[in-house]
Amino acid sequence: MRISHHMARLGLASALLLVFTTGSTETQTELPAGMGARANVDRPKPTFMLRDRDPRVHGLKPFQDLVDKAEPGSVIKPPPGDYAGPVVIDKPLTIDGNGQVTIDAGDRGTVMVLNADNAVIRGIRLTGSGDSHDTDDSCLDIRGNHNLIEDVQSDNCLFGIDLKQTNHSTVRNNRIRSKDRELGVRGDGLRLWYSSDNLIEGNEVVDSRDMVAWYSHRNTFRNNVGKRSRYSIHFMFANDNDVEGNQFYDNAVGVYFMYTEGGKVNRNVISHATGATGMGIGFKESSGTVVEDNEIIYCGIGIGSDLSPFQPDSTIEIRHNRFAYNGIGILFNSETGGNNMVDNVFEGNLTQVAYGGRSNNSPRNFWQGNYWDDYQGFDRDADRLGDTPHELYAYADQIWMELPVARFFRSSPVMELLDFLERLAPFSSPDLILRDEKPRFVKPERRATT
Repeated sequence: MRISHHMARLGLASALLLVFTTGSTETQTELPAGMGARANVDRPKPTFMLRDRDPRVHGLKPFQDLVDKAEPGSVIKPPPGDYAGPVVIDKPLTIDGNGQVTIDAGDRGTVMVLNADNAVIRGIRLTGSGDSHDTDDSCLDIRGNHNLIEDVQSDNCLFGIDLKQTNHSTVRNNRIRSKDRELGVRGDGLRLWYSSDNLIEGNEVVDSRDMVAWYSHRNTFRNNVGKRSRYSIHFMFANDNDVEGNQFYDNAVGVYFMYTEGGKVNRNVISHATGATGMGIGFKESSGTVVEDNEIIYCGIGIGSDLSPFQPDSTIEIRHNRFAYNGIGILFNSETGGNNMVDNVFEGNLTQVAYGGRSNNSPRNFWQGNYWDDYQGFDRDADRLGDTPHELYAYADQIWMELPVARFFRSSPVMELLDFLERLAPFSSPDLILRDEKPRFVKPERRATT
């Protein structure tokens, strides 16, 4: 009898909990995320008592007191010094620390949460988040539109600046550094999730994991610096984003487009994307992108393309770029066609262009007016174009193109000897990689961008 009574009480409690939870959930998800309403997309942020935080913050004044006392629309210029976090801002405020204010969360939770429109966060240092990926512990967690975040220093945080469902905002001249963790378990330095029409300008992201944009459209990434991270910028299901004037060094990958349409990559320097996955610019089932006026140098692969362009009758335009001193200038992992390479410079690459996995079809990409440092022809009429087309064949290169495990031996003396003998007296039919009908004979002058 006692067991039956106890089970009845549990059933009633479960039913009431289901009713309350269902009501709350229906309110939050009336519109899908990113469709005009901000949904509660996070797990609840845990609350940490002061005793749970690092002792360095125990004697500090809580910054939340200044926020709670401020009227909406007012300007807070706190006295210089260190303050204790966390901070939650749910009204439009301007917070200007003039570079002399530090807010420290004591290595627990998120340092600052901005959940308002038309706010300004400027000239402060945010530090000491927790290290939980489940709750996205970050220096600055942003919800809302038309916000300005500038001159913020973010360090010792798992995630740096995290925008979720934030539109028409500016993130400018911030310095972001992750916690000192192994690369794979760091958080993202700068992340956009369902956030569109934002300007990301003049930021420096160093020793982080990635800068990412998921389901985020029409953003501009301009004049940023990314160093010693994994992806400088990784787009996924993110259309029509512009990447211009950035400098990306010593990352595993420069810019990667995955399942995207549109977008521009122009006037960037992408250098030393090395290692097993080293790649300057990558495409995975993406379409409609323009890659123009970039310096892609000292990378494992300059551009890597997989099933791109993906949409029927779409193209990817690659023009006026310099591919120099890379392992492979451009690598196509599939021959879909639709890539137009015009007026690029190829010099000093171990392999100019390669294909991984070939069909019996002839190459279907378009090549014209490119400069090739290995062109073997003349310019008798002095029109600065080669008199004969530039044709690139794979001789012994077919071995490592068709057997990736053989890439270890690329450029080895044995492979070089095989390649020489193949060209001298082919004992197999060479594979045509490309044909440039009007190769440039004179290397175009380029202004140094760094």
